[in-house]
Amino acid sequence: MFSSFSIMDTLSAFLVLLGIIDIVGSIPIILQIKSTGKHVSATKATIYSWLLMIGFFYGGDLILKIFGCDIGSFAIAGAILILFMSLEMILDVEIFKNAGPIKDATLVPLVFPLLAGAGSFTTLISMKAMYSDLNIMLALALNMVWVFIVISLTDKVQKLLGKSGIYFIRKFFGIILMAIAVKLFTDNISHLWQ
Repeated sequence: MFSSFSIMDTLSAFLVLLGIIDIVGSIPIILQIKSTGKHVSATKATIYSWLLMIGFFYGGDLILKIFGCDIGSFAIAGAILILFMSLEMILDVEIFKNAGPIKDATLVPLVFPLLAGAGSFTTLISMKAMYSDLNIMLALALNMVWVFIVISLTDKVQKLLGKSGIYFIRKFFGIILMAIAVKLFTDNISHLWQ
C-alpha cells in the first residue's frame, strides 16, 4: 500500500484539487451567504463535501461502467470541464449557471456545487489516470483540512488578503488549472485513436 505513496504525486494532486475546490475563491460567496443571516457550519460543510467526494471517487467507476465509459474518456471530458472552469476564473465570466430549486445555503450552494461539484467529481476520477488512490486520498484529506480552516476563518481571511488578494489568487489558480487541463487532455488523447 505504501509502495504507491509519493510525496510529489500527493503534492501535485493536492494542488490540482486546491485549484478546483477553490475555497479561497469561494470566500465572497460564503460572505454573501452569511450576510443574509444564514449560518455556515465549517464542520458540516467539510464532512459532507468529503463524504460526497470519497463516495464518487470509489463509486464513480461503477457509474462509468453503467454508461459504458472508461477512465481515459472521462479524463478527456474532465480536461475540457477543467478548461472551462479555468476560463471562468481567468476571464471573470460565468459559464456554469448554479441555479436550482434547493434553498439550503449549507448544502446548496456551499457543499454542492462549490466544494463537491461536477468539477471536483470529474477531477477526482480523471486523476486516477495519473496518480495512485492513496496519493489522491491524502491530497483530498489535506484539502478538506484547508477547506475547514478557510471556512472557519472566512472573515479574517478576507481582511488579510483583501479583495485584490482574493482576486489575484483566483487568477493564479485559473492559469494553473488551464495548464493542468492541457496536460490531462494531451496525456489521454491518444486513447481516442486506439
